[in-house]
Amino acid sequence: MSFLKNKTVIITGAGRAVLSDGRCGSIGYGIATAYAKEGANVVITGRNANKLEEAKKELESKYGVNVLPLQADINERADNVAIAQHVAEEAVKAFGGIQVLINNAQASASGVTLAEHTIDQFNLAMYSGLYSAFCYMKACYPYLKESKGSVINFASGAGLFGNYGQSAYAAAKEGIRGLSRVAATEWGADGINVNVVCPLAWTAQLEQFEKAYPEAFKANVKMPPMGHFGDAELEIGRVCVQLASPDFKYMSGETITLEGGMGLRP
Repeated sequence: MSFLKNKTVIITGAGRAVLSDGRCGSIGYGIATAYAKEGANVVITGRNANKLEEAKKELESKYGVNVLPLQADINERADNVAIAQHVAEEAVKAFGGIQVLINNAQASASGVTLAEHTIDQFNLAMYSGLYSAFCYMKACYPYLKESKGSVINFASGAGLFGNYGQSAYAAAKEGIRGLSRVAATEWGADGINVNVVCPLAWTAQLEQFEKAYPEAFKANVKMPPMGHFGDAELEIGRVCVQLASPDFKYMSGETITLEGGMGLRP
């Protein structure tokens, strides 16, 4: 899609991860791959510097794009406003502007019941997800206003359906949904498109979980109605490409649910 050629996207939580069959093994890396294939300048953040460098090397060699890896960790002990501002400024310094912001990063202690959840575990989910989205949106706002760009935030079915053992994760994701709806209302006049994606994708973490704990996997991970899990690049990543298109501006404020390749469903 030529509208992304030489445009700049920031993707949080986008270190390289692959499945055993070689496909993209994380949602962030799948999104980065989809944008690289369209010729975008890709800014990727994450906690693991090695995974970021691996992503840069592969994406640049395969698709001939420019990739800027920036180690960044939004957490309760950090100066999170400064971290997000640094990423935004480095992106603008390298590429001249920001057209798309994708808040994908999220960590959590899944499988821990609400009664057993600790404050530290709750803070982990809130800072890595909700606070991260808040800080990056504020840092990127002036540049997105200038470019009339797009924000794509990630929520989850865990919040929509109340998944067992995911209280902090669900709370963070529902917070992101609420934040996104307010941003869509406030930033619409600036020409900024804001959407939320609730994905279900097959990732390296799920693959490892299935191998290590097959019985627990069978009991807790349900196959989507379509009979397969979403592909991180071809389905989740491609939808994120579509949502950055000027043709999708009218969808601002919508929640997009992706279940096993079902595509766009407001």
